[in-house]
Amino acid sequence: MPSSDKPTTTDQDATQGGAHDSRAVTEAALFDAFGGVRGMVETVLPGLLFVTIYTINKDLHLSAIAALGLSLLLVVVRLIRRDTMKHAFSGVFGVAFGVVFAMMTGNAKDFYLPGMLYTLGLAVAYIGTTLAGVPLIGLMLGPVFKENLSWRTRNPGRKKAYAKASWAWGLILLAKCAILFPLYWWADTTQLGWVLVTLKIPPFLLAVYLTWLFLAKAPPPIDVFAEMEAEERAEKERKAAAATEPAPPAQPQPHRGEA
Repeated sequence: MPSSDKPTTTDQDATQGGAHDSRAVTEAALFDAFGGVRGMVETVLPGLLFVTIYTINKDLHLSAIAALGLSLLLVVVRLIRRDTMKHAFSGVFGVAFGVVFAMMTGNAKDFYLPGMLYTLGLAVAYIGTTLAGVPLIGLMLGPVFKENLSWRTRNPGRKKAYAKASWAWGLILLAKCAILFPLYWWADTTQLGWVLVTLKIPPFLLAVYLTWLFLAKAPPPIDVFAEMEAEERAEKERKAAAATEPAPPAQPQPHRGEA
């Protein structure tokens, strides 16, 4: 093709830079949505403390209280540092439900049951919403990317990426449940606890990586907030222009006799 039609080095660099920026934004948004490294650590620590104490002394009450106390301590630390609280509070509620279940039944394995049921429900939600045409990952990340639900009707390539990511999350979580629920029935508390702690982070990292991979290759999000702000500015400019326009000269009124 003619030399004038060939992309210049500057154009190539700009394209590569845009792709790099898009991937960086996607990575940052995923870390924000799923809590990042700190969020992952905070989800593991209470369960790790519970199974460690129970492995040593088989004391359900001490193990449960220690796990709940650690979760509350992590919330206090976030409050002191004025960090975001959504992931810390979700961890506290999860541990609290586990403590209540275990205390009510007297079975230490029930400490893990609410989290396992939540994982199963989440897997079903990922798959069900994808089959319904509104993949859950898109509902979760749309506000983070400032695109809300614009991907459903205006960005089909992005909707496809969200569908792939939701399938990945659903199938990974189902595979995790397929390992944990048989252990709940057949293994003892310590075996279930150590396997569950081991399976906390690796499946999560795999799902996040696949989500990043699908979204990094997808079209960029449509910033609906920027569009609304642009429309508001344009409307204000139109109103200001209309206010400064001189009024049209008054037309002379005909006399009654001339009518």
